[in-house]
Amino acid sequence: MRGVFWGARAKDNLQCRVVRKFQDGVDGNILRDDLIALTGPAAEHYPGELRRVTVLVEVDDELREMVFLTNHLEWSAQTIADLYRCRWSIETFFKELKQTLQLADFLGHSERAVKWQVWTALPAYVLLRFCAHLGQLGTQLFALIRSALWQHWELRSLLEVYGTAGGGGRFLGTPQQAYLTGFG
Repeated sequence: MRGVFWGARAKDNLQCRVVRKFQDGVDGNILRDDLIALTGPAAEHYPGELRRVTVLVEVDDELREMVFLTNHLEWSAQTIADLYRCRWSIETFFKELKQTLQLADFLGHSERAVKWQVWTALPAYVLLRFCAHLGQLGTQLFALIRSALWQHWELRSLLEVYGTAGGGGRFLGTPQQAYLTGFG
C-alpha cells in the first residue's frame, strides 16, 4: 500500500467473511463495524483486509441502511460515515452546477480547458444564486447568464453594439441606474 486511502459504497452482492467485529449496534446510526476479507472473484483483485461499516443514513427524509468499505482501519466508524456524507454533498453540488449551467459537454478536452470551464462556472453559479433573490430582474439575469455563458463572443463587436467600444461617452445608463435598490 502506498499511503492512499479510499472509501466507497459496497455493492449488494459483496462476498466476504468477517475477520473481526469492531462494534455491533453500539452507536446511534452505526449498525455494524467489521474487519472483513473479500471472498469469491473479488479476492483475487484485493487480497488485503477491509473495513465494512453499516450505517443508517438519511436520504430524502427517510433512514436507509448503507454499507461502506474502506482500506483505512484506524478511523472511527462515525468518521467513515461522515466522510461519505461530505462526499455526497460535493457530488450533489456538482450535479446541480452541471444542470444549472448546462456543463455537460466541455468546450475542450485538455486538462486546462476543463479546469478553465469549471473555474468559470463556479463564480457564474454564485452570481446565479444571487439573481434568484432579485425577483423579475433576477429571472431575466439568470436566463441571460445561463444562455450566454458558454457562447463565443467577440468583445469589441459586442461593445460596439452598445456604443461603448469607441469611448464616445455613450453609456448603457446613468450612474444612478447602476445601483440596485434595496442593496446598500
